[in-house]
Amino acid sequence: MNLATIAWKESSSAALVLGDRIAAVRQLPGRDDARDVLPLIVHPLTQQELDQLSGLAKADPQVRWLPPILCPPKNVLCVGRNYAEHLKDPERAYGKAVEVPEYPIWFTKAATSLIGSGASILYDPSFTEKLDYEAELAIVIGKNCKRVAREKVYDYVFGYTIFNDVSARDVQRKHNQWFKGKSVDTYGPCGPWVVTRDAIPNPQQLEIRLTVNGEQRQQDNTRNMIFDIPTLISDISAGMTLEPGDIIATGTPTGVALGMTPQRFLNDGDEVAVEIEKIGRLVNRVKKI
Repeated sequence: MNLATIAWKESSSAALVLGDRIAAVRQLPGRDDARDVLPLIVHPLTQQELDQLSGLAKADPQVRWLPPILCPPKNVLCVGRNYAEHLKDPERAYGKAVEVPEYPIWFTKAATSLIGSGASILYDPSFTEKLDYEAELAIVIGKNCKRVAREKVYDYVFGYTIFNDVSARDVQRKHNQWFKGKSVDTYGPCGPWVVTRDAIPNPQQLEIRLTVNGEQRQQDNTRNMIFDIPTLISDISAGMTLEPGDIIATGTPTGVALGMTPQRFLNDGDEVAVEIEKIGRLVNRVKKI
């Protein structure tokens, strides 16, 4: 099942996506609280509601996608350096070897950075001269949980979506940390929808691909994560309660602009598209301000 959040009647609504047809959930009686996907995680759609939405679904070429979770309970939880080949990108950029981490490297990204597919990534040259992209598989948590055993992890996963961890590399380096350079407004493209867990039996076998203006920059498979999904969720939940709607971005493969020779950072008008097998395509264009 594909669940999205769309602009609807000067507000927003969760939506059921059926191929090229869409149905706003707030059309249903008793579902006016469904302004995004989060209420559907807490109170799932019944079969009767699904049948109703299927009958109401229509093609809408003018649909405006919003991030599936408008305001996650926490900042977006992110993992750094989770693909071995990606470790070579900062090594090439800075001439210093980066070791494979012993444990997951966690950081957060402000939830206010989130935008939907089709929205603009705002590029302010007075803030950064090195605007970069990072294609990532993101996990959406479905239930409150803490100290989750590896073998129980998927019981707490609601579904999966696509995330682009847009980053200001010079800001990161100047401040010697990742939060400021990754938390800028519009630096968190996410979506276009959440695919529920049942539709993706093995999330560790998904192809990830990112293009800039149609040119492939990143390509890998989630099987090549250093720390797999059970490891990540069991690790972060060891001391932190995860809540429905929490988003975990699982790290990016090699191919970011930082590691290219010469470096080719994003610029005004560039179209960035992230595709993940069995999920879909997240597309955003850079807009200079």
